[in-house]
Amino acid sequence: MKTSRSPLLAALLCSLLLAPAAHAEAPAALTSIGFLNGMALACQQPALVARLREAVVAYAPKQREVGEAFEQATNLAYLGYSNGGGVCPDGRTLAERVDGAILELKAAYAPAR
Repeated sequence: MKTSRSPLLAALLCSLLLAPAAHAEAPAALTSIGFLNGMALACQQPALVARLREAVVAYAPKQREVGEAFEQATNLAYLGYSNGGGVCPDGRTLAERVDGAILELKAAYAPAR
Protein backbone atom coordinates (compact mmCIF):
# COMPACT_ATOMS: atom_id res chain seq x y z
CA MET A 1 0.00 0.00 0.00
CA LYS A 2 1.48 3.29 -1.10
CA THR A 3 0.76 6.32 1.10
CA SER A 4 1.19 9.97 0.30
CA ARG A 5 4.33 11.65 1.56
CA SER A 6 2.82 15.15 1.32
CA PRO A 7 2.11 15.52 5.07
CA LEU A 8 5.62 14.31 5.89
CA LEU A 9 7.21 16.72 3.43
CA ALA A 10 5.08 19.60 4.70
CA ALA A 11 6.12 18.85 8.27
CA LEU A 12 9.77 18.67 7.28
CA LEU A 13 9.52 22.02 5.51
CA CYS A 14 7.96 23.55 8.61
CA SER A 15 10.75 22.21 10.79
CA LEU A 16 13.28 23.59 8.30
CA LEU A 17 11.79 27.06 8.69
CA LEU A 18 11.78 26.84 12.49
CA ALA A 19 15.36 25.60 12.94
CA PRO A 20 17.71 28.37 14.11
CA ALA A 21 20.99 29.00 12.36
CA ALA A 22 23.44 31.71 11.53
CA HIS A 23 23.38 30.85 7.82
CA ALA A 24 20.61 29.87 5.40
CA GLU A 25 22.18 26.47 4.66
CA ALA A 26 22.23 25.37 8.28
CA PRO A 27 18.49 24.66 8.79
CA ALA A 28 18.33 22.61 5.60
CA ALA A 29 21.46 20.68 6.54
CA LEU A 30 20.15 20.00 10.03
CA THR A 31 16.75 18.89 8.73
CA SER A 32 18.45 16.63 6.21
CA ILE A 33 20.59 15.04 8.95
CA GLY A 34 17.52 14.53 11.12
CA PHE A 35 15.53 13.05 8.24
CA LEU A 36 18.33 10.60 7.44
CA ASN A 37 18.63 9.71 11.11
CA GLY A 38 14.93 8.81 11.23
CA MET A 39 15.26 6.85 8.02
CA ALA A 40 18.30 4.96 9.34
CA LEU A 41 16.42 4.16 12.55
CA ALA A 42 13.39 2.87 10.66
CA CYS A 43 15.58 0.91 8.25
CA GLN A 44 17.54 -0.67 11.13
CA GLN A 45 20.93 0.85 10.31
CA PRO A 46 22.38 1.53 13.79
CA ALA A 47 25.90 2.32 12.59
CA LEU A 48 24.54 5.12 10.40
CA VAL A 49 22.38 6.41 13.28
CA ALA A 50 25.51 6.66 15.43
CA ARG A 51 27.43 8.51 12.70
CA LEU A 52 24.62 11.02 12.22
CA ARG A 53 24.28 11.76 15.92
CA GLU A 54 28.04 12.13 16.26
CA ALA A 55 28.03 14.61 13.38
CA VAL A 56 25.37 16.75 15.06
CA VAL A 57 27.38 16.76 18.29
CA ALA A 58 30.61 17.55 16.45
CA TYR A 59 29.45 20.25 14.04
CA ALA A 60 26.18 21.83 15.13
CA PRO A 61 25.96 24.50 17.85
CA LYS A 62 25.20 23.22 21.34
CA GLN A 63 21.78 24.86 21.55
CA ARG A 64 18.51 23.37 22.68
CA GLU A 65 16.73 24.61 19.56
CA VAL A 66 19.22 22.82 17.34
CA GLY A 67 18.75 19.56 19.22
CA GLU A 68 14.99 19.92 19.13
CA ALA A 69 14.99 20.59 15.38
CA PHE A 70 17.17 17.50 14.82
CA GLU A 71 14.90 15.35 16.98
CA GLN A 72 11.76 16.70 15.30
CA ALA A 73 13.07 15.87 11.82
CA THR A 74 14.19 12.44 13.10
CA ASN A 75 10.77 11.68 14.57
CA LEU A 76 8.89 12.79 11.46
CA ALA A 77 11.05 10.66 9.18
CA TYR A 78 10.96 7.65 11.50
CA LEU A 79 7.19 7.74 11.76
CA GLY A 80 6.83 8.24 8.02
CA TYR A 81 9.02 5.27 7.20
CA SER A 82 7.70 3.07 10.01
CA ASN A 83 4.10 3.60 8.93
CA GLY A 84 4.81 2.47 5.37
CA GLY A 85 5.46 5.93 3.96
CA GLY A 86 8.87 5.10 2.55
CA VAL A 87 10.97 2.33 1.11
CA CYS A 88 14.32 1.68 2.75
CA PRO A 89 17.25 2.13 0.38
CA ASP A 90 20.07 -0.39 0.43
CA GLY A 91 22.76 0.22 3.05
CA ARG A 92 25.33 1.50 0.56
CA THR A 93 22.98 4.10 -0.92
CA LEU A 94 21.91 5.27 2.53
CA ALA A 95 25.56 5.49 3.66
CA GLU A 96 26.38 7.66 0.63
CA ARG A 97 23.49 9.98 1.46
CA VAL A 98 24.68 10.15 5.08
CA ASP A 99 28.22 11.05 3.96
CA GLY A 100 26.89 13.90 1.81
CA ALA A 101 24.60 15.20 4.53
CA ILE A 102 27.42 15.21 7.09
CA LEU A 103 29.59 17.25 4.72
CA GLU A 104 26.71 19.71 4.22
CA LEU A 105 26.17 20.01 7.97
CA LYS A 106 29.86 20.62 8.56
CA ALA A 107 29.97 23.29 5.85
CA ALA A 108 26.76 24.96 7.04
CA TYR A 109 27.88 25.38 10.62
CA ALA A 110 31.65 25.82 10.13
CA PRO A 111 31.47 29.63 9.76
CA ALA A 112 29.23 29.92 12.83
CA ARG A 113 31.69 28.11 15.10
